[in-house]
Amino acid sequence: MAKDNKFDKVINIKNRKASFQFEFVDTYVAGMVLKGTEIKSIREAKVSLTEAFCIFLDGELYVRQMHISPYSMAASYNHVAIRDRKLLLSKKELEKLETKSQEKGLTIIPVRIFINDRGMAKMEIALGRGKKTHDKRQDLKEKDAKREIKRMAFD
Repeated sequence: MAKDNKFDKVINIKNRKASFQFEFVDTYVAGMVLKGTEIKSIREAKVSLTEAFCIFLDGELYVRQMHISPYSMAASYNHVAIRDRKLLLSKKELEKLETKSQEKGLTIIPVRIFINDRGMAKMEIALGRGKKTHDKRQDLKEKDAKREIKRMAFD
């Protein structure tokens, strides 16, 4: 009889608002520097990326406002829910991102968090340009049209 493990499932936490509010120019996969029980909370999928954004401090890339809920089974050695977390990229990628993010209208957005095959927590970040309201309306129209076509195909 196999015991159900809450860490067995595939972790893929997405920032659904990001694709609606931003047009992605370029995407990168970065490692994350985590402390203590943060990885256990990520494996339980208790992470919120909706308010998160990336910022450069002293030539290093950090993610801010990412909420990782405290691990329920930890007693006194729990982590802080919202803090700056360092992202790990190669020096070449960091320099490229820093120069691109200085351009007007471009920002770095966390898109999703996942656990790779080696058990490491990774974050997919994107260099994005904010969408105008008419672009958002166009996306909604396209989404509705696709939904209508699917509905017609099943009838």
